[in-house]
Amino acid sequence: MAFSARMLLFASLFLLPIYVFSQNNGRVAVGSSLTATTSNSSSWLSPSGDFAFGFLPLGGNDLFLLSIWYAKIPDKTVVWHAYEDNNPIVAPKGSTLKLDASSGLVLNNPHGGEIWKPETTFGVVANGVMNDTGNFVLQDKNSGSLWETFNNPTDTILPDDGNLVLNTINLPTDYANNPYFATDTTMGTVEGSEGKQLVFNNSGDMFVLRENGGRFILTTAEGVSARENYLRATLDFDGIFALYAHPKTFTGNASWSSPLWYQPVDICQTLLEDAGVGVCGYNSICKLKPDNRPTCECPKGFSFLDPKDVYRGCKPDFIQGCKEDELASPRQDLYDVEVLINTDWPTSDYVQLKPFTAAKCNESCFHDCLCAVAVFRSETCWKKKIPLSNGRVDVTLNSQTFIKVRKDNMLEN
Repeated sequence: MAFSARMLLFASLFLLPIYVFSQNNGRVAVGSSLTATTSNSSSWLSPSGDFAFGFLPLGGNDLFLLSIWYAKIPDKTVVWHAYEDNNPIVAPKGSTLKLDASSGLVLNNPHGGEIWKPETTFGVVANGVMNDTGNFVLQDKNSGSLWETFNNPTDTILPDDGNLVLNTINLPTDYANNPYFATDTTMGTVEGSEGKQLVFNNSGDMFVLRENGGRFILTTAEGVSARENYLRATLDFDGIFALYAHPKTFTGNASWSSPLWYQPVDICQTLLEDAGVGVCGYNSICKLKPDNRPTCECPKGFSFLDPKDVYRGCKPDFIQGCKEDELASPRQDLYDVEVLINTDWPTSDYVQLKPFTAAKCNESCFHDCLCAVAVFRSETCWKKKIPLSNGRVDVTLNSQTFIKVRKDNMLEN
């Protein structure tokens, strides 16, 4: 199987350890219902009480997310939510969720109008089960699964060649861009070496199980007891696939750990060529924070398209172009040059000049009305134009970056 993951605000792939559980508890009878209320909103609990399925308030008390979450920790971390067309289902106050024999789960608004139900449910539902794995299952009279949340994550799972991959999606289409991480567990010279299943077991080990029974190890939760900690693996909104732990028993404040394991190691250096944007969007610079999560910055003379969402990219605060340059006089007084080190937008080149010097590289870009940025390293000058894509800081470059910033005609933010 190959997994193609959508990096949307609510779209995170949650993998939970597989435990042996009893179905004597956690059952939900046909006809049972939940109501989205501002106080004491009911939920369906797993036998241990570790997981709850119901309505989780979003910010204020008037909107709710139909979801499954960790119920025993202060941070009600969501592990699944209802969705349609890749968008989370948000329900207004007073909405109801009912377990129906013919339709399975049915979510209605306060006026009785249908908001959501599972896309496909074959057979007659006998009951629901909220398991200690964090999986909600609709069962028939023989306890067979008709529908379950584990088979309907907020991501895309595609059949392929046994290679476990992480992709971005070329929105608004469903086209999967080239992988930015892959296990390469495809058919090799050894029969049965291709992967068939991603396994996350109750010891905290994560691996790709091969057809011949072999394992491609992703990580082991060394030093972390799965009996004493909740474990979860998520594909976070920034594209990082990470493993976390949270103590089951605690006093005072407790939170999810820093990642015990994650891939890719440096998301800023992960080149998404066919996506054409990079982690932080156009005209931006991606840097790693001490916790190895990406942070996005705008170069001097640029500002965020949306200050509330820095991953959308940056826009120039000035007008740049050949026509605009020709209207101004003298041309040499139009721009200042901001100099950075070890910063590059590697997919935005339109010309390469060599052998060159740093001074000539700066001068060439300065007098070129198409040039927004020039990067110099190893006696080579790369001239680039807007929009700049896949921007990042890379300390191994040993480079100088010259950014043209217009002195006048600054745009209003």
